[in-house]
Amino acid sequence: MKAVHFGAGNIGRGFVGLLLHEGGYELVFSDVAAPLVDAINAASSYTVHEVGDGGTDKTVTGFRAVNSAEEPDRLIAEIAGADVVTTAVGPTILKFVAPPILAALRVRDPEAAPLQVMACENAIGATDILREEIVTRAGDEWPQLAARAVFANTAVDRIVPAQPAGGGVDVTVEPFYEWAIERPPFGDAPPHIPGAHFVDDLAPYIERKLFTVNTGHATTAYLGALAGADKISDALADDQVATAVEATLQETSALLAAKHGLDPAELADYRATILRRFANPELPDTVGRVGRQPLRKLSRHERFIGPAAEAAERGLPVQALVTAIAAALRFTDADDEQAVALQQQLRDQDAATFTASVTGLDDTHPLFAQVQQVVAARQAELSDAS
Repeated sequence: MKAVHFGAGNIGRGFVGLLLHEGGYELVFSDVAAPLVDAINAASSYTVHEVGDGGTDKTVTGFRAVNSAEEPDRLIAEIAGADVVTTAVGPTILKFVAPPILAALRVRDPEAAPLQVMACENAIGATDILREEIVTRAGDEWPQLAARAVFANTAVDRIVPAQPAGGGVDVTVEPFYEWAIERPPFGDAPPHIPGAHFVDDLAPYIERKLFTVNTGHATTAYLGALAGADKISDALADDQVATAVEATLQETSALLAAKHGLDPAELADYRATILRRFANPELPDTVGRVGRQPLRKLSRHERFIGPAAEAAERGLPVQALVTAIAAALRFTDADDEQAVALQQQLRDQDAATFTASVTGLDDTHPLFAQVQQVVAARQAELSDAS
């Protein structure tokens, strides 16, 4: 069996690639970073270091890498002969993954089993996004190719921090992981990934993860930055930060219970597990890494506005989420393009315009006024400081 994985970064090697290896797949990484591709091809193995309670070292072998920018034909050939294709590139990059997959489907043996495609991104319906990119590019040709691939959405969860310098292609991760994959698209022939679990309805898993792990992680980062913390674990050692993060996740749990019928007691256990993971002192994760790209994280269907908007529509509490949004508005990092742009937009736009353009909320939405209020408060701070 062979799997092609787009994105040879830390998530690709330390999570998706590791589980595919453990499932018996020959691994082909695809990436555009030439030094990384060269380093992978120069190594006969790499180690995934799990740090924290229950962590072990795991060795990955049987892999190679393709530079998709320099060797497009080779990449297409690898995909055409693969059993599985996965991605960990970021939702906005999926449009660049679509063309080589489409090209591979054109030359794939029509008698072969369908290529099993799964986008492993922090986004709802990421595989649907990738499929739509492929179908749109194929146009009238798609009906002839449709049977050559199946597409399944996934929910993935593992904290993979910025890696220590000089580590080569080894990866440091937390011991915990979750990879949920929707079962129905595969019929009776799901991919062989022992570390993953297959579910009939993925939506609750995706939103439980995004609105707990991603919302909680970003909340910890932004409140931790305001408190002067450097590491995520240091931020949660601050009682005020920990209390505020827990309050935020209580609000998202209330939404998950109302929307999906999830058990509140099980959600409480899940929250506790997530907060223990964040507090892992052996995980060298920083508020800067987790807080980067604040404009994306403040957009309409992301980890703050997404759950807060749905909660407000249901009349559920959102004050802690709004407090987290206010902290995100104060995030500064000269090395992060979006953090710089965020502060500039706050200076250049009035509160209503900024709220609408960044969050995607309509001014009639029940959440709009509360977000506009914290935007105006941040703008007043910037005005007083200038």
